[in-house]
Amino acid sequence: MLLEEQRFIHEDLERLEQGISERMSEEPKHIRERLNRDHEVSQLLEQIHQQSTELLQLYEDKSGVRSKEILQISAGDPFEEFYRQVNGIKEHHARYPNEQAENSEQWYRPRKGGEEQPYIVESLFSGEEAYGRFFDLHTCHESYLNLPNVKRLAYLQYLEVFDNFAPGYGGVKRADKLTDQYFKYLGELMEYLESFMRRTRPLEDLDKVFSDWDKSFETAWNNDEVEGWQREKAAAGTSNSAGRTLSSPDAVWCEACEKEFKNENVYKGHLSGRKHIKAAEVLAQRQDPSNGTGSAHHSSAHALKERAVAEREYRIKRLTSAMTTERDDTRVNVERRRGMTERERQQELENLFNQTTMQQNQGAQDDEEEDGDDKIYNPLKLPLAWDGKPIPFWLYRLHGLGQEFPCEICGNFVYRGRRAFDKHFNETSHITNLKRLGITNTHLFRDITSIEEAVRLWDKIQRDQKKSTVDDGSIVQMEDAEGNVMPEKVYLDLQKQGLL
Repeated sequence: MLLEEQRFIHEDLERLEQGISERMSEEPKHIRERLNRDHEVSQLLEQIHQQSTELLQLYEDKSGVRSKEILQISAGDPFEEFYRQVNGIKEHHARYPNEQAENSEQWYRPRKGGEEQPYIVESLFSGEEAYGRFFDLHTCHESYLNLPNVKRLAYLQYLEVFDNFAPGYGGVKRADKLTDQYFKYLGELMEYLESFMRRTRPLEDLDKVFSDWDKSFETAWNNDEVEGWQREKAAAGTSNSAGRTLSSPDAVWCEACEKEFKNENVYKGHLSGRKHIKAAEVLAQRQDPSNGTGSAHHSSAHALKERAVAEREYRIKRLTSAMTTERDDTRVNVERRRGMTERERQQELENLFNQTTMQQNQGAQDDEEEDGDDKIYNPLKLPLAWDGKPIPFWLYRLHGLGQEFPCEICGNFVYRGRRAFDKHFNETSHITNLKRLGITNTHLFRDITSIEEAVRLWDKIQRDQKKSTVDDGSIVQMEDAEGNVMPEKVYLDLQKQGLL
């Protein structure tokens, strides 16, 4: 029935509003929780819009079904209609007795996060983006390096100039901007920046913002105010009259080649070059398109392509200016990570993923302290610090306390963390236990924890030492009266026996 459907939509709208209210009542501290909350609120607002649109159509009742239903209820016995609907519900449940009833109160409750209900943002950002804190422009940087006639910039340098399309600052010449490869590169960069903004700002009306940018570009293009795309009004070599900023007073700018020369003499020598002559012809065609129907058609297509490329460059500049903080943080983060090892980068990434869990545990611990309970909340079984409380989880991971190293020589004692394990080889207890096994040269037995392995190694060392031991009596040779040569020891024994 339409009336029941209307009632259900009204009830669902109230649940949606309650879900939004519960999410906005607290401000999360971690960026992952804040972004996840904003995305959930955005989804709930979209559902409210859809449900309201459907409800409005029911109230308009263009088909007249709702009016007939109201008339049918009011004309007859209301209780008869009521019991008829009740019987219909009973027949439905009799037909499907094992159908599980859903609890509609739980539909829009905030998610707690975890394996069963993972956060929405877990699949929206890459590890490099760190939940919307930094850009991940590695793919765009690779596409940029594949462009013809561009500077070979490192990734850190690219982050500084990727929105500067002027020649000499990472951009390409105006003639090279009309290639399909450059147009595709601009599209990839623009799509990534738009996607990044939508993912990091789900509650903003970005469609309206983008529409305003399109209108401002339309106005700037019609007024010939788009930076880098002004129509040429001067011949080649008249750079100073065009108001272009040069590196020195003697420098000369060539409009055809879009290149700066140190002085007038160098510029004049450049005019006779083949590249300049070809570029000047292209510039002349662009400035004088009235050479026939074919030229006019080519000029029209050329102008449309220029406009499309200029529009993408303009959109990229506006997107970057709107996300200046993220851009600066990305440059600082890349520069900082350059001095880190791969293991340190992995450790930092793990700490980022575990930070939310630690904050949740800390919040639960604070709640127990407020309740006056002396029991320490330590679900991760972390070691206790000097104050009797669990140490921070990042410190636990930093020192590798989750790894256990048993030592059989020390009575199967388990050392937590590599640092404590390496340190115990120099301790008195370990050295004493080695001496009890008959091992005197203990510094050769580092990283050996098995008694059998230590004894076997010591026996091998002893055998090697015996083999290398040289008998001094076998080195000195003696000669008797008859000229027989023998070792000193044998000579002395024979002499004592009176055989010589």
